[in-house]
Amino acid sequence: MTRRPLRIGNASGFYGDRFGAVREMLTGGPLDVLTGDYLAELTMLILGRDRLKNPDLGYAKTFLRQLEENLALAHERGVRIVANAGGLNPAGLADALRELAAKLGVPVSVAHVEGDDLMPFSEGALTANAYLGGAGITACLRAGADVVVTGRVTDAALVSGSAAWWFDWAPDAYDRLAGAVVAGHVLECGTQATGGNYAFFTRHDVRTPGFPLAEIAEDGTSVVTKHPGTGGAVNVGTVTAQLLYETQGVRYLGPDVTARLDTVRLAPAGPDRVAISGVLGETPPDTLKVGVTRIGGWRNEVVFVLTGLDVDAKADLVKAQLADALSGVATVTWTLARTDHPDPDTEETASALLRLVVRDPSPDRVGRGLTAAAIELALGSYPGFHVTAPPGPAQPYGVFTSSLVPAATVPHVAVLPDATRHPIPPVPTPPISAPSVPTMPIPAPPAFEAPGSGGGAPEGARGAAPVPGTDPAAATTRAPLGALFGARSGDKGGDANIGVWAESDAAWQWLRATLTADALTTLLPETSGLPVARHELPHLRALNFTVTGILGAGVASGHRFDPQAKALGEWLRARHLDIPTHLLSADPAPEGTRP
Repeated sequence: MTRRPLRIGNASGFYGDRFGAVREMLTGGPLDVLTGDYLAELTMLILGRDRLKNPDLGYAKTFLRQLEENLALAHERGVRIVANAGGLNPAGLADALRELAAKLGVPVSVAHVEGDDLMPFSEGALTANAYLGGAGITACLRAGADVVVTGRVTDAALVSGSAAWWFDWAPDAYDRLAGAVVAGHVLECGTQATGGNYAFFTRHDVRTPGFPLAEIAEDGTSVVTKHPGTGGAVNVGTVTAQLLYETQGVRYLGPDVTARLDTVRLAPAGPDRVAISGVLGETPPDTLKVGVTRIGGWRNEVVFVLTGLDVDAKADLVKAQLADALSGVATVTWTLARTDHPDPDTEETASALLRLVVRDPSPDRVGRGLTAAAIELALGSYPGFHVTAPPGPAQPYGVFTSSLVPAATVPHVAVLPDATRHPIPPVPTPPISAPSVPTMPIPAPPAFEAPGSGGGAPEGARGAAPVPGTDPAAATTRAPLGALFGARSGDKGGDANIGVWAESDAAWQWLRATLTADALTTLLPETSGLPVARHELPHLRALNFTVTGILGAGVASGHRFDPQAKALGEWLRARHLDIPTHLLSADPAPEGTRP
């Protein structure tokens, strides 16, 4: 007998997301399961510092407050809650939830998943957590849990683990699990799937986008949507953007299954409804990723405002005046942002920003003494001297690294509502079912002939390979890439990814032939010298680039102006190159069919 689709929603994409989203999702329409993603690389560092102060902490306190307001409502409506808010202390959060339920008089059963915490791991590690799959969640729900909290599971496991419980999937149902993982990846970042952070945001009212939900069928296909009457939009474009977010390569590796992103197909299925189908799954790797955070040292910064004429000379003067004070500092980074305009009509548009960032193992070398030296220049430096903030003390910064461990060595355990400890065995390999047929790779065409001078790709440059269906001699227009293409970017440790997609077949063919890995480094000079890998996802009309090492030691180290690479894709869209004029003048596809 086929079971009806699972209606599963999301109410959190990060620790600090919209507090009222849990109530919005519970009251907005029917749900079977409500998930919440609270963990990120930076969050683990924050929770690690919390645990140092108090061993009873280490979980997302916001989640507990949200359930204080909504636990009775969820119970009344029969909605199961599954969240990774347990962080470094899922057992502690489970106990706190039981106390809360008793206080509120709500008869709910609580279970948790543990085993991801591998501390002590290595010298200097603050946290070390393996990325577990969804099987522990499945076991907890099968045992009757109304609320399941976990530590570091993969974000998509909140959905795939729930779907495996709902449909009673076997561990080797790889295609079905892969479909649920893809749906989970779309949901995990909350309103990014409903028009938030969307390249073409001006097409919709996205002032308060609703949170997403998915209707997952027994065969692993799904429909992404949102509650009626909520803000934002769900279309093929918003779903494509989220599918490209923080992924690397065509194989999306996970603890339960490897999902083939190059097999994903999207189609409109009605207003604010997008169907996901065709997802093929392969066996998961026999290793698990481990995220490790450390305190990397101490950092500080000063931002000097340079107004009016002679901006470069003013910057050189400040650097020379602080040279002695900075001579013993381990890492010194100066960045001049030319935000000034010629003949400005406001003081702000007359000003540029000179940013000094210092890092050192010792807080003394980058503390108030150094920032005080900067302030001492106030009456003896460039004309118009001022800074954006008063001098401050050094702050610790974190470093994120990842490694792999054999999956069989990680004690994945579901602690059921009756306190029974249920060990989760490793996923069976080799596959029991027939493996999926891999998609043949498509060779990339040659790169641009030469780098430009900072104004975009060289004028007149285009991909060396002819674009099918177009005239190589056709007229071109110098325009920003974003006039035609969407993009979304994000971080994975010290690496960044940039997904770029087209809205029509003709634009996709041109994008595929033109935007090579070398072309990307031409357009984004800050990626020069770094390994850049390009992956094609033709069913999505998309390219996905991985830029290795651009974020240094990760977001917590504050290595870049944009430490999580969230705007890297928008920078790419702002770059100019020669685009065939007929593509720019073509009518866009109807909204429902746009990828």
